[in-house]
Amino acid sequence: MNHVTAHSPAQIDASYRMGFTVGEHSARHMRRIVRTFLARWDMAELSDAAELALTELVANVVRHVPGRHCTLLILRQPGGLRVEVTDRCPRPVRTMGGGGDELAEGGRGLVLVLVLVLVEAVTDRWGTVPMPGSKTVWFECDVKQ
Repeated sequence: MNHVTAHSPAQIDASYRMGFTVGEHSARHMRRIVRTFLARWDMAELSDAAELALTELVANVVRHVPGRHCTLLILRQPGGLRVEVTDRCPRPVRTMGGGGDELAEGGRGLVLVLVLVLVEAVTDRWGTVPMPGSKTVWFECDVKQ
């Protein structure tokens, strides 16, 4: 279980966890993993949203996390899916920059805001869990009845 979110075993039907050092093309492989599990769990209708949201979170790791290491956790829950990406960058994801020009091309502001808007648009819930020396960004997609 993920020590960050502390899910009880009763809430989880199945899970997958793997550590990655990500690069420019890593999102493609991670999308394939999510797609495979969703097909196996009879939740293929969530693939488009989950793959797009995951792509954005992985791109954020590639752009902003020194060393580009992250852990992917995929959880099948009653009624849907939860995906978590944990990285070693403790900076909060929700803030826009730390001074200077927040909309500068090399800054985190505009790109990060667009990532979060996109993740929010395609998922049912998302959030962050800060920890000393790292953080987890997660999203959930519900199976529509």
